[in-house]
Amino acid sequence: MSEELPVYRLYAIKYASRDARRSEHFIGGDPVDEPLNMDYVVWVIVGKDRTILVDTGFSAEVAARRKRKMLRCPIESLRLLDIDPASVKDVIYTHLHYDHAGNSALLPAATFHLQASELAFVVGPDMRYRYFSSGFEVEDIAAMVRLNFDRRLKLYDGPFRFAPGIEIDLAPGHSVGLQYLRINTARGWVTLAGDVTSFFDNIRRHRPFVAAVNVSQMLRSYDKVRETVPSLDYLIPGHDPLVMEIYPAPRDDLKGIVAQLDLPPLQSIPDRSPVRGPMMLRGAKAN
Repeated sequence: MSEELPVYRLYAIKYASRDARRSEHFIGGDPVDEPLNMDYVVWVIVGKDRTILVDTGFSAEVAARRKRKMLRCPIESLRLLDIDPASVKDVIYTHLHYDHAGNSALLPAATFHLQASELAFVVGPDMRYRYFSSGFEVEDIAAMVRLNFDRRLKLYDGPFRFAPGIEIDLAPGHSVGLQYLRINTARGWVTLAGDVTSFFDNIRRHRPFVAAVNVSQMLRSYDKVRETVPSLDYLIPGHDPLVMEIYPAPRDDLKGIVAQLDLPPLQSIPDRSPVRGPMMLRGAKAN
Protein backbone atom coordinates (compact mmCIF):
# COMPACT_ATOMS: atom_id res chain seq x y z
CA MET A 1 0.00 0.00 0.00
CA SER A 2 1.51 3.32 -1.07
CA GLU A 3 2.03 6.10 1.46
CA GLU A 4 -0.45 8.96 1.26
CA LEU A 5 1.72 12.05 1.21
CA PRO A 6 0.84 15.34 2.86
CA VAL A 7 -0.01 18.20 0.53
CA TYR A 8 1.76 21.48 1.27
CA ARG A 9 1.17 25.11 0.42
CA LEU A 10 4.30 26.92 -0.76
CA TYR A 11 4.95 30.66 -0.71
CA ALA A 12 7.73 33.06 -1.70
CA ILE A 13 7.98 36.32 0.25
CA LYS A 14 9.94 39.15 -1.38
CA TYR A 15 11.88 41.14 1.22
CA ALA A 16 14.46 43.08 -0.83
CA SER A 17 15.57 43.87 -4.38
CA ARG A 18 18.51 45.05 -6.42
CA ASP A 19 18.51 47.05 -9.64
CA ALA A 20 20.82 45.32 -12.09
CA ARG A 21 21.44 44.52 -15.75
CA ARG A 22 21.75 41.22 -17.58
CA SER A 23 25.51 41.61 -18.04
CA GLU A 24 26.00 41.56 -14.27
CA HIS A 25 24.48 38.11 -13.81
CA PHE A 26 26.05 35.84 -16.42
CA ILE A 27 29.66 34.76 -16.78
CA GLY A 28 30.86 36.46 -19.94
CA GLY A 29 28.23 39.18 -19.77
CA ASP A 30 25.27 39.21 -22.15
CA PRO A 31 24.96 40.34 -25.79
CA VAL A 32 21.84 42.34 -24.91
CA ASP A 33 22.55 44.48 -21.88
CA GLU A 34 19.02 45.19 -20.71
CA PRO A 35 17.71 45.47 -17.13
CA LEU A 36 17.34 42.26 -15.15
CA ASN A 37 16.75 43.03 -11.51
CA MET A 38 17.14 40.61 -8.61
CA ASP A 39 14.45 39.73 -6.10
CA TYR A 40 15.49 38.50 -2.68
CA VAL A 41 13.01 36.10 -1.15
CA VAL A 42 12.44 33.56 1.58
CA TRP A 43 10.14 30.60 1.11
CA VAL A 44 7.52 29.15 3.44
CA ILE A 45 6.17 25.60 3.38
CA VAL A 46 2.85 25.25 5.17
CA GLY A 47 1.39 21.86 6.02
CA LYS A 48 -1.48 20.69 8.16
CA ASP A 49 0.64 20.32 11.28
CA ARG A 50 3.86 22.24 10.60
CA THR A 51 5.36 25.35 9.05
CA ILE A 52 8.87 25.26 7.60
CA LEU A 53 10.89 28.32 6.63
CA VAL A 54 13.43 27.99 3.83
CA ASP A 55 16.26 30.51 4.26
CA THR A 56 16.18 33.62 6.46
CA GLY A 57 17.34 36.54 4.32
CA PHE A 58 19.50 39.45 5.45
CA SER A 59 19.09 42.36 7.86
CA ALA A 60 18.57 46.06 7.17
CA GLU A 61 22.17 46.69 8.26
CA VAL A 62 23.52 44.25 5.70
CA ALA A 63 21.22 45.72 3.05
CA ALA A 64 22.59 49.21 3.67
CA ARG A 65 26.21 48.06 3.57
CA ARG A 66 25.74 45.99 0.41
CA LYS A 67 23.51 48.62 -1.24
CA ARG A 68 20.41 46.44 -1.53
CA LYS A 69 16.91 47.87 -1.43
CA MET A 70 15.37 46.61 1.82
CA LEU A 71 11.59 46.32 1.62
CA ARG A 72 10.69 44.50 4.83
CA CYS A 73 12.20 42.23 7.46
CA PRO A 74 12.03 38.70 6.02
CA ILE A 75 11.26 37.16 9.41
CA GLU A 76 8.58 39.65 10.44
CA SER A 77 7.12 39.20 6.96
CA LEU A 78 5.91 35.77 8.03
CA ARG A 79 3.08 37.62 9.76
CA LEU A 80 1.70 38.46 6.30
CA LEU A 81 0.73 34.77 6.22
CA ASP A 82 -0.48 34.82 9.83
CA ILE A 83 2.63 32.99 10.99
CA ASP A 84 4.26 33.99 14.28
CA PRO A 85 8.06 33.77 13.84
CA ALA A 86 8.35 32.48 17.40
CA SER A 87 6.28 29.45 16.40
CA VAL A 88 8.60 28.31 13.57
CA LYS A 89 10.24 25.05 14.59
CA ASP A 90 12.27 24.25 11.45
CA VAL A 91 14.43 26.29 9.07
CA ILE A 92 16.03 24.66 6.03
CA TYR A 93 19.06 26.51 4.69
CA THR A 94 19.69 26.07 0.99
CA HIS A 95 23.17 27.51 1.65
CA LEU A 96 24.87 30.20 3.75
CA HIS A 97 25.37 33.16 1.41
CA TYR A 98 24.58 36.49 3.04
CA ASP A 99 21.15 36.81 1.41
CA HIS A 100 20.00 33.44 2.74
CA ALA A 101 21.48 33.01 6.22
CA GLY A 102 20.92 36.12 8.33
CA ASN A 103 18.44 36.80 11.13
CA SER A 104 18.71 33.39 12.82
CA ALA A 105 18.42 35.05 16.25
CA LEU A 106 14.86 36.12 15.35
CA LEU A 107 13.75 32.47 15.33
CA PRO A 108 14.29 31.36 18.94
CA ALA A 109 12.34 28.09 18.73
CA ALA A 110 13.79 26.81 15.45
CA THR A 111 16.12 23.97 14.61
CA PHE A 112 18.22 24.75 11.52
CA HIS A 113 18.97 22.19 8.79
CA LEU A 114 22.08 22.42 6.61
CA GLN A 115 24.51 20.31 4.60
CA ALA A 116 27.68 19.52 6.55
CA SER A 117 29.78 20.33 3.47
CA GLU A 118 28.44 23.90 3.45
CA LEU A 119 29.39 24.48 7.07
CA ALA A 120 32.82 22.92 6.54
CA PHE A 121 33.48 25.24 3.59
CA VAL A 122 32.55 28.47 5.35
CA VAL A 123 34.73 27.75 8.38
CA GLY A 124 37.59 26.35 6.29
CA PRO A 125 40.76 27.72 4.70
CA ASP A 126 39.14 29.08 1.51
CA MET A 127 37.56 31.92 3.50
CA ARG A 128 40.94 33.66 3.45
CA TYR A 129 40.27 34.40 -0.23
CA ARG A 130 38.06 37.40 -0.87
CA TYR A 131 36.57 35.75 -3.96
CA PHE A 132 34.82 33.23 -1.69
CA SER A 133 34.39 35.13 1.58
CA SER A 134 32.67 38.15 0.02
CA GLY A 135 29.50 36.10 -0.44
CA PHE A 136 29.13 35.49 3.28
CA GLU A 137 28.62 37.56 6.43
CA VAL A 138 31.02 36.58 9.18
CA GLU A 139 28.37 37.13 11.88
CA ASP A 140 25.99 34.75 10.09
CA ILE A 141 28.69 32.07 10.06
CA ALA A 142 29.52 32.67 13.72
CA ALA A 143 25.81 32.24 14.46
CA MET A 144 25.88 28.82 12.75
CA VAL A 145 28.77 27.76 14.98
CA ARG A 146 26.84 28.90 18.05
CA LEU A 147 23.73 27.06 16.90
CA ASN A 148 25.83 23.93 16.47
CA PHE A 149 27.17 24.27 20.02
CA ASP A 150 23.59 24.74 21.21
CA ARG A 151 22.46 21.56 19.38
CA ARG A 152 20.07 23.58 17.23
CA LEU A 153 21.91 22.95 13.94
CA LYS A 154 21.26 19.60 12.26
CA LEU A 155 23.81 18.65 9.62
CA TYR A 156 23.29 16.27 6.71
CA ASP A 157 25.62 14.45 4.36
CA GLY A 158 23.83 14.17 1.03
CA PRO A 159 20.20 13.72 -0.03
CA PHE A 160 17.51 12.98 2.53
CA ARG A 161 13.77 13.00 3.10
CA PHE A 162 13.08 15.86 5.47
CA ALA A 163 9.47 14.79 5.98
CA PRO A 164 6.83 12.90 3.99
CA GLY A 165 6.30 14.99 0.85
CA ILE A 166 9.50 17.04 1.30
CA GLU A 167 12.70 15.69 -0.28
CA ILE A 168 16.10 17.39 -0.32
CA ASP A 169 19.13 16.82 -2.53
CA LEU A 170 22.45 18.50 -3.34
CA ALA A 171 23.23 20.48 -6.48
CA PRO A 172 26.57 22.25 -5.89
CA GLY A 173 28.30 24.80 -8.06
CA HIS A 174 27.01 28.12 -6.79
CA SER A 175 28.11 26.99 -3.34
CA VAL A 176 29.70 23.80 -2.02
CA GLY A 177 26.75 22.46 -0.03
CA LEU A 178 23.87 23.95 -1.99
CA GLN A 179 20.67 21.99 -1.60
CA TYR A 180 17.27 22.16 -3.26
CA LEU A 181 13.84 20.87 -2.26
CA ARG A 182 11.07 18.87 -3.90
CA ILE A 183 7.70 19.55 -2.29
CA ASN A 184 4.40 17.76 -2.79
CA THR A 185 1.64 20.30 -3.47
CA ALA A 186 -1.93 20.29 -4.75
CA ARG A 187 -0.60 20.66 -8.31
CA GLY A 188 2.01 17.93 -7.90
CA TRP A 189 5.69 17.95 -7.02
CA VAL A 190 7.32 21.40 -7.23
CA THR A 191 11.10 21.81 -7.25
CA LEU A 192 12.25 24.73 -5.16
CA ALA A 193 15.60 25.11 -6.89
CA GLY A 194 16.63 28.24 -5.03
CA ASP A 195 20.11 29.39 -6.03
CA VAL A 196 20.88 26.23 -7.94
CA THR A 197 19.56 28.48 -10.72
CA SER A 198 19.16 32.15 -9.87
CA PHE A 199 17.16 32.95 -13.01
CA PHE A 200 15.13 30.89 -15.46
CA ASP A 201 17.66 31.94 -18.11
CA ASN A 202 20.54 30.26 -16.25
CA ILE A 203 18.92 26.90 -16.73
CA ARG A 204 17.23 27.30 -20.10
CA ARG A 205 20.24 28.89 -21.80
CA HIS A 206 22.95 27.11 -19.79
CA ARG A 207 24.40 30.48 -18.89
CA PRO A 208 26.32 30.14 -15.60
CA PHE A 209 25.69 32.68 -12.86
CA VAL A 210 28.61 34.93 -11.94
CA ALA A 211 28.94 33.62 -8.37
CA ALA A 212 30.34 30.10 -8.59
CA VAL A 213 32.73 27.89 -6.68
CA ASN A 214 32.70 25.38 -9.56
CA VAL A 215 31.25 26.30 -12.96
CA SER A 216 31.29 22.74 -14.26
CA GLN A 217 29.27 21.54 -11.27
CA MET A 218 26.93 24.50 -11.67
CA LEU A 219 26.09 23.56 -15.26
CA ARG A 220 25.52 19.93 -14.32
CA SER A 221 23.29 21.06 -11.45
CA TYR A 222 21.15 22.99 -13.94
CA ASP A 223 20.55 19.71 -15.74
CA LYS A 224 19.93 17.85 -12.49
CA VAL A 225 17.13 20.10 -11.25
CA ARG A 226 15.60 20.41 -14.71
CA GLU A 227 15.23 16.65 -14.82
CA THR A 228 13.13 16.70 -11.64
CA VAL A 229 10.20 18.51 -13.30
CA PRO A 230 8.03 17.96 -16.40
CA SER A 231 8.34 21.64 -17.32
CA LEU A 232 9.68 24.89 -15.90
CA ASP A 233 6.17 25.62 -14.61
CA TYR A 234 7.15 23.33 -11.71
CA LEU A 235 10.58 24.82 -10.99
CA ILE A 236 11.24 27.88 -8.80
CA PRO A 237 14.55 29.77 -9.24
CA GLY A 238 16.16 31.80 -6.48
CA HIS A 239 16.13 35.42 -7.67
CA ASP A 240 14.08 35.80 -10.84
CA PRO A 241 11.56 38.69 -10.60
CA LEU A 242 9.39 36.77 -13.06
CA VAL A 243 8.23 34.58 -10.15
CA MET A 244 6.41 37.46 -8.48
CA GLU A 245 4.91 38.47 -11.82
CA ILE A 246 3.50 35.15 -12.97
CA TYR A 247 2.43 33.42 -9.75
CA PRO A 248 -0.79 34.47 -8.02
CA ALA A 249 -0.77 36.17 -4.64
CA PRO A 250 -2.72 34.59 -1.78
CA ARG A 251 -4.56 37.92 -1.37
CA ASP A 252 -4.93 40.97 -3.59
CA ASP A 253 -3.06 43.20 -1.12
CA LEU A 254 -0.02 40.87 -1.28
CA LYS A 255 0.50 41.04 -5.05
CA GLY A 256 4.17 41.58 -5.77
CA ILE A 257 5.04 40.73 -2.16
CA VAL A 258 3.94 37.10 -1.73
CA ALA A 259 3.61 34.52 -4.50
CA GLN A 260 1.71 31.28 -3.95
CA LEU A 261 3.78 28.61 -5.65
CA ASP A 262 1.57 25.60 -5.00
CA LEU A 263 -0.83 27.14 -7.54
CA PRO A 264 -0.01 27.04 -11.26
CA PRO A 265 1.66 30.09 -12.81
CA LEU A 266 -0.66 32.50 -14.60
CA GLN A 267 1.34 31.95 -17.79
CA SER A 268 3.51 29.05 -18.88
CA ILE A 269 7.29 29.35 -18.71
CA PRO A 270 9.01 28.26 -21.96
CA ASP A 271 12.05 26.00 -21.81
CA ARG A 272 13.93 28.20 -24.23
CA SER A 273 14.40 31.95 -24.17
CA PRO A 274 14.99 33.98 -27.35
CA VAL A 275 18.49 33.63 -28.75
CA ARG A 276 20.22 36.94 -28.17
CA GLY A 277 23.47 36.28 -29.99
CA PRO A 278 26.64 34.26 -29.50
CA MET A 279 28.05 34.02 -26.01
CA MET A 280 31.44 35.66 -25.74
CA LEU A 281 33.70 35.97 -22.75
CA ARG A 282 34.69 39.50 -21.84
CA GLY A 283 37.88 40.38 -23.65
CA ALA A 284 37.55 37.53 -26.14
CA LYS A 285 37.91 38.21 -29.85
CA ALA A 286 35.47 36.86 -32.41
CA ASN A 287 36.90 34.34 -34.84
